[in-house]
Amino acid sequence: MPTQEEKMPNILIIDDDDMMQSTLSMLVKKRGHTPSCAGTLQEGLEQARSQAFDVVFLDVKMPDGNGLEILPKLEAESNPPEVIIMTGYGDPNGAELAIKSGAWDYIEKGSSIKEITLSFERALQYRKEKQDVQQARKAACLQRENIIGSSPGLRACLDQVAQAADSDANVFITGETGTGKEMFARAVHDNSQRSKGAFVVVDCTSLPETLVESLLFGHEKGAFTGAEKAQDGLVRQADGGTLFLDEVGELPMSLQKAFLRVLQEHRFRPLGSNREVESNFRLVAATNRDLDQMVKKEQFRSDLLFRLRSFVIELPPLRERREDIKDLTRFHVDKFCARYGLASKGFSPEFIETLEDYPWPGNVREFVNTIERTLASARFEQTLFPKHLPNHIRVLVTRSAVTGDKPGSPEPNGQIVQRLPKLNDYREAIYAKAEKQYLQELMEVSQKKIPEACRISGLSQSRLYALLKKYEISRSE
Repeated sequence: MPTQEEKMPNILIIDDDDMMQSTLSMLVKKRGHTPSCAGTLQEGLEQARSQAFDVVFLDVKMPDGNGLEILPKLEAESNPPEVIIMTGYGDPNGAELAIKSGAWDYIEKGSSIKEITLSFERALQYRKEKQDVQQARKAACLQRENIIGSSPGLRACLDQVAQAADSDANVFITGETGTGKEMFARAVHDNSQRSKGAFVVVDCTSLPETLVESLLFGHEKGAFTGAEKAQDGLVRQADGGTLFLDEVGELPMSLQKAFLRVLQEHRFRPLGSNREVESNFRLVAATNRDLDQMVKKEQFRSDLLFRLRSFVIELPPLRERREDIKDLTRFHVDKFCARYGLASKGFSPEFIETLEDYPWPGNVREFVNTIERTLASARFEQTLFPKHLPNHIRVLVTRSAVTGDKPGSPEPNGQIVQRLPKLNDYREAIYAKAEKQYLQELMEVSQKKIPEACRISGLSQSRLYALLKKYEISRSE
C-alpha cells in the first residue's frame, strides 16, 4: 500500500467506444489506480487541463477528430502525461507521428490484455523513476545562459540537455543555422561533471584543409615548414572537458576516418610525433545539414554518423516558438541597453506583433542582430515601434498582411496554392535573401571594418570572407 505521502497515479481514458472504456477501466482499477473517462477529444483535453494525469490512453479515431492531433497539446502541459495510443486502425505513418510527438507507445486494439498491461506498467515505472530523478535534481537549477524562452519546444530541448548532462555519451545537436546550437552545446558542458574542464570549439567551416590535422591533433617542432615549436591540437586541449565540433558536416572526408578512430580510442598521433597521446574529451557535434543525405551521396561516413548520434537534440526554428519572442525581446533589449549605456526601453504591442509575424530565416542569431541594430536606430527614444525595425522585415510583414498570403496556406476550396515552391526551396530563397541583406547592412554599420563586422555578427573572419564572396559584397572601401 502507498504511504500518505505517495500519490496514486491518475489515469485518463480518451475513447468513444464504451466497451474499450470499460475494459481499460477494469485493467486500471485491478492495479489499484483511479481511471477517468472521456468520450471526445475536447472533453479529454478539458480533463487533462483541469488535473494532472500520469498516463493517458488515447484513441486515434474519435468523433471530433484524430487523437494524434491533440498529442502536442498534452505534451505542452506543465507536467505532461505518458500517452499510450490505442487504435483499431494501425498505420505505420501514424505510429511514426505518435512516437515523434512524444507518445509512450502505439498499440492496436486487437492486442492482448497482457501486452496492453505490460505497456501500461512500464509507462508508470518510467514516470515514477523520472519523477524521482527530477525530485532529486530539484535543488540544482539548470544553467542555461542566454537560452531564453519557455515554449514547449524549448522546454523539451532543455529537458534533453539535463538528460545529456548526466551522462558522458556523445551529443548530436541538429537545427537550422542560427538556432543556438553552440549555446546548447555549452549548456550540456556547463551542467555536466566536466564543467570545470575546457569547452573547446572547432568551427569545421573554417578549418583550412592543408592545416586541419595540425589544428586538431597538434604537431611537433619541425613537423612541417613553419612549425618552429611543438603545439597541442584542439583535441588535446579538450582533455578533461568538452570538444564541440560545430558544423561537423563540413569536416573533410579525408579526415573523417582519422577522427572516427580518435572518437573510438581517444588516442591520436600529433604530426611529426612517433608516439600516441590520449585525450579524455566528451564530444558534442552540431550541424544544420542533412547528414543522412550526405551519407547517401558518399559525402559523409555512415560509421562516423552512427558514433555521433549517441544522444540527439533537435532544436526548433524560431518561427516554431513564437511565444518566446516577447521574452527574447525583453532580454536582449535590456542586455544591449546595458552594454551601450542606454536607459531601459519599452516596446509597443505592434513592435512585438511585427517580430512575431516575421519568419526569421536566420533564427535567433538574426533576431539578436536585428535587436542590436534596432537599438542603434532608436538610441535616444524611449519606446520601440515597428518603424525602428529594418525595412526588409517591415516590408515582408506588411506585404503578407496586405495579401493574406502565408507559405503553404490553402485557398478557399481547400487546395494548396500550386504556385508556391517547395517549402525547403522557399526557406532557402528567403534565407539567402535575408542573409545577403544582413551582410550588406553589416558592412554598412561596421564601415567595412572586418574586425568590427566579426564582433557584431559573431562570425569568424574566414566565414565572413566566404559569405561576402558568395554574395559578391565588397569588403574594401
